[in-house]
Amino acid sequence: MSITENIVDIEQYKIASEPYFEPVANEVELYESAYSVRMPLMIKGPTGCGKSRFVEHMAWKLGKPLITVACNEDMTASDLVGRFLLDKDGTKWQDGPLTTAARMGAICYLDEVVEARQDTTVVIHPLTDHRRTLPLDKRGELVEAHPDFQLVISYNPGYQSLMKDLKQSTKQRFGAMNFDYPEEKTEISIVSKESGVDAKTAEKLVHIAHRARNLKGHGLDEGISTRLLVYAGQLIGKGVDPLAACTMTMVDPLTDDPDMIDTLNAAVETFFA
Repeated sequence: MSITENIVDIEQYKIASEPYFEPVANEVELYESAYSVRMPLMIKGPTGCGKSRFVEHMAWKLGKPLITVACNEDMTASDLVGRFLLDKDGTKWQDGPLTTAARMGAICYLDEVVEARQDTTVVIHPLTDHRRTLPLDKRGELVEAHPDFQLVISYNPGYQSLMKDLKQSTKQRFGAMNFDYPEEKTEISIVSKESGVDAKTAEKLVHIAHRARNLKGHGLDEGISTRLLVYAGQLIGKGVDPLAACTMTMVDPLTDDPDMIDTLNAAVETFFA
């Protein structure tokens, strides 16, 4: 691959415009310090609290390319590191996203990493210690990570189980940052900014979410995320009736239990009747 091709590839993975992110503490400064020593990072937090947006924001702020992988239970090690492919000229090697990031010096973000099989995630181990290498056994190559390369993983601890958890041998290769839903004032600002609704409407949506989050473990597996609040606000901003918008985005996605649906709808009606 020529130098020109490398430049094109890097630019392809760079984030062109600033992703909106509202800091709630010192997470930006902590990430910058971690990146300065290329520390692998593990970001933990509930669904839709801003983990992925934060990584995108930091990649933009640092001016680094970002390669994101949505992990799933069918993902193999070859999906991450690469494989040989057949074409009209025979076989050729195709780098996977992890290898591509390691070569070019990108931030590689493995989203919901616990969804991947444990025998797949062990391939990241050599990249997350002093070696900073990636063995490509099928190709007989040892890739040395670019000096700018960093590995970031995320997952939702609320969905941990004996079958879906990271091994300690994996966890202890990362620094960790804990995320949660923003405090009320900040979340109102985020919902208003992201959806375009006025602060009063955003405040009502956030109050509904707080009531629903209190039901986590008491009928709900997960509370209403900030992401869903933004969806509701976007529909309301388009002229959709608030009750219908909230039912579509903040009630029906969370549960199929009729009693819990009634409870959530009652919370919605309290603020939008």
